[in-house]
Amino acid sequence: MTTAVTYYLSQHPSIVTFRWSHTQSWGSTWSFLVISIAVYLALSSLLHLILSLFVKRGSRPAPLAPVQALHSLIMSIISAVIFAGILFSAAAEINETRWFWRRSKTPFQWLLCFPLGTRPSGRVFFWSYIFYLSRFLHMLRTFFVIFQNRKLTVFHLFNNSVLTIMSFLWLEFSQSFQVLAILFTTLVYSAAYGYRFWTEIGLPRACFPFVLNCQIVLLSCNVVCHVGVLMLHVMKGGCNGIGAWVLNSVLNGISLLLFLKFHVQSRKQAPVKEIVKVL
Repeated sequence: MTTAVTYYLSQHPSIVTFRWSHTQSWGSTWSFLVISIAVYLALSSLLHLILSLFVKRGSRPAPLAPVQALHSLIMSIISAVIFAGILFSAAAEINETRWFWRRSKTPFQWLLCFPLGTRPSGRVFFWSYIFYLSRFLHMLRTFFVIFQNRKLTVFHLFNNSVLTIMSFLWLEFSQSFQVLAILFTTLVYSAAYGYRFWTEIGLPRACFPFVLNCQIVLLSCNVVCHVGVLMLHVMKGGCNGIGAWVLNSVLNGISLLLFLKFHVQSRKQAPVKEIVKVL
């Protein structure tokens, strides 16, 4: 059983021979990224505007609970599979390439800082690509939130757009830090979406804001790891894709500030349960 799982998560020929290519990988061009983000923002804003103009406040929300529950279950499973896949793949890559960088890095440092010249091919980048594709499925939750709560926040749109852009940059520039970022994100998403599925089928909620706490943990881990990448880049002779990492850091910083602003404002205007609904 373990051998079969390892094979399909890290040794399958489609995974081992994967290569990020503008001609062979779906959604791999800059034009696709820009158009898809623009369409997402436009449709979200248009739907929110239409509902605000033509649907009375206080009216019953659309009965989307079964669809939301199914979406949460699918996202939880996909996140768990990506987590397991990149974990097994990272272990295999470290085992096979350690001879090249072992004198200058430890395995943990490799997870934070790819050697200069790393190309977007192989196991780790296959799962990075799957994570990138899953971002578009994740965007569907925005429309559920609009239909259910008639709410659309700048933080929600910005956060979803930024995560999609960053996952594209990880592949395009073989950016360092992406392995840990995907591990943290998929682990948190698997738990958060699993909890959402639990509550959306009518089971009892936790006595604390579970999803909100998951978001805080994820943002905190990202900040700590970004500091680690910077230190390794300065002390170990450079990390691959550092230019994309700088942009990644700026976008993460803006996202963190928007999250804190959104959280503070929401705590003043609504109970915690309402805050969690729109995250």
